[in-house]
Amino acid sequence: MKPEPASPAPLQIPAAIAEPIADYLDYLRLERGRSENTLRAYGVDLRLVAGHLAGNCKVRQLDEVSVEMLREWLAQLHEAQISRTTIARRISSVKNFFAWALKHRIVAKDPALRLVAPKKEQRLPHVLQSGQIDRLLSRPAPVPPAESSDIPKTKADRHAEQKRQAIAARDRVIADLLYASGLRISELVSLDIADIDFERRTLRVTGKGNKERVVPFGKPAERVIEPWLKNHRRVLALPEAEGALLVGARGARLNVRQARQVIALALESLGDTSASGPHALRHTVATHLLDGGADLRAVQEFLGHSSLATTQLYTHVSVERLRQSYRQAHPRA
Repeated sequence: MKPEPASPAPLQIPAAIAEPIADYLDYLRLERGRSENTLRAYGVDLRLVAGHLAGNCKVRQLDEVSVEMLREWLAQLHEAQISRTTIARRISSVKNFFAWALKHRIVAKDPALRLVAPKKEQRLPHVLQSGQIDRLLSRPAPVPPAESSDIPKTKADRHAEQKRQAIAARDRVIADLLYASGLRISELVSLDIADIDFERRTLRVTGKGNKERVVPFGKPAERVIEPWLKNHRRVLALPEAEGALLVGARGARLNVRQARQVIALALESLGDTSASGPHALRHTVATHLLDGGADLRAVQEFLGHSSLATTQLYTHVSVERLRQSYRQAHPRA
């Protein structure tokens, strides 16, 4: 795949185009409650098309944009061999922006109305096998500092060892909760201690669009969370962490990038999987639930999918796994 052309510098976009884009992103943030990740993606998409319109088509006002200009931009994306999934997302960003601009009378007509998005690539997600999950989640638990028989002699050494064990305990919580509750990584790092109901073993999760849902977790995850909170979190947490469940090495709330790195390293340590990020655990728990006979609607609610079609992707994974087992085991396959 060829590298994508570099994003144009902000100064190349005329103010008459840049300002409505900024207003639209504010609208998505304040009125639609879109996440920072979504806003970032929309911002990149819209600035890319704005850079093309200003640089290649000499557009200075949104009302000058035509459907032919947008089709020329799409042709360039295809020539650069950008994936169909990315192109579809960019078209969606542009169509939503111009629909908003028309509604707010920033443009007199919608040039993106007749744009057609390519069908997204239907790539089945990577799913870990049960044995791989067992290995991932069965790492030995850190020993609480007071119970360790090999206590470092100096105060600095003791603190370093406590910090090392605290990070190991936290990393177990990350992996266990991602699999136990099928969370998105952004949902996981947003959890506060107050969101955990140990009596019912549930989490109060804030998902996309600030929608709340309650998801369960099992006894194994509880056995990992409790020692983290009781023995290890206080070693890392500074006041700015406030009520965050997960804390970084510098004492503040763990961020998405840090949590991704934890899972990427854990999956890499398995050595026998192409799964490389936290979403692999979400894919895996969804597939395992369906393999075990869970109702599709229940899995949709569990994952926080707004559309059942998104959840149905995992039924294809389950069927494919059944086909593989059939081919391997059936004498007349």
